[in-house]
Amino acid sequence: MKDSKMGMVLVTDATRVRQVGTSTEADNAASNRLPRNTGIELDLSVVEAVRVNRSAAERRVSALPGRRAVKKDAQAAWLLNAVTCIDLTTLNGDDTEGRVKRLCAKARFPIRADILARLNMADRHITTGAVCVYHRFVACAVSELEGTGIPVAAVSTGFPAGLTPHELKIAEIEASVADGASEIDIVITREHVLTGNWHALYSEMQDYRAACGEAHVKAILATGDLKTLRNVAKASLICMMAGADFIKTSTGKESVNATLPVSLIMVRMIRQYEKMTGFKVGYKPAGGVSKAKDILVYQTLMKEELGREWLRPELFRIGASSLLADIERQLEHHIDGAYSALNRHPIG
Repeated sequence: MKDSKMGMVLVTDATRVRQVGTSTEADNAASNRLPRNTGIELDLSVVEAVRVNRSAAERRVSALPGRRAVKKDAQAAWLLNAVTCIDLTTLNGDDTEGRVKRLCAKARFPIRADILARLNMADRHITTGAVCVYHRFVACAVSELEGTGIPVAAVSTGFPAGLTPHELKIAEIEASVADGASEIDIVITREHVLTGNWHALYSEMQDYRAACGEAHVKAILATGDLKTLRNVAKASLICMMAGADFIKTSTGKESVNATLPVSLIMVRMIRQYEKMTGFKVGYKPAGGVSKAKDILVYQTLMKEELGREWLRPELFRIGASSLLADIERQLEHHIDGAYSALNRHPIG
């Protein structure tokens, strides 16, 4: 049968998902083929015209869970699609090369082979969207993922606070690119947003974009620190005007990370920017997205606000680690009808 919600072809047997819109190695290799966002001149008239109705935004997102209640085969298909959009991440002070190597192994084979076989998906080489690490481990991750088509993303620019000297931020980006990172997750200087210094934010983002060269750049707004949804909207526009390929909610280290109201505002700014320029910019919620049921709602948001194209890893990423374990657990439940313990689904 055809799932009109996502255009996925599903078989009627409840234990089998024959075909979904998931990534293969070839898809991963092609994932950066969309035209890069080259940015535009800073237009403060557009930025200052931004208005946000918080109560309307909250009403909109509160209705999302009931709008597309995907079940059974359709839910399995949506969850498999989510796996291909995960930036599998480890950003801990006690990270080691051994942990990074295990994470890379999980990125290559994120779902257990027996589960994929029972879903009739063994012939699909499903991988995560990327592996995300500190600069210290970029070379290790690149080596482990060689030939897989899975990109390595490095957090940079003094992550997570972003308060190191500007020249050191640029040097850190350049070092990660030299080590093989093909994606750079930068953190903006929150002070620029909180004081309304939009020229400084735009100039900073331009410098980061230039330092990345061919590597794609994701701008982390740290939305939990920006105080208002209007600030989130303005910062989103500024970063896109300065050439961000993705805008991302959080470092995962703030007291408040990804939320649905913030996500709605950011994706609507993406929609506005595309109408203004024709450039498609990606979106990445990060921090706090740990349950399979949550990522179903985020995918619904992307589908309804931006369209099906934003359900693919070239335009949608999820910054997560424990989420993958819960997705694998839900897929096993789909097959067997019983929940297994989380410790049976290790990440790294």
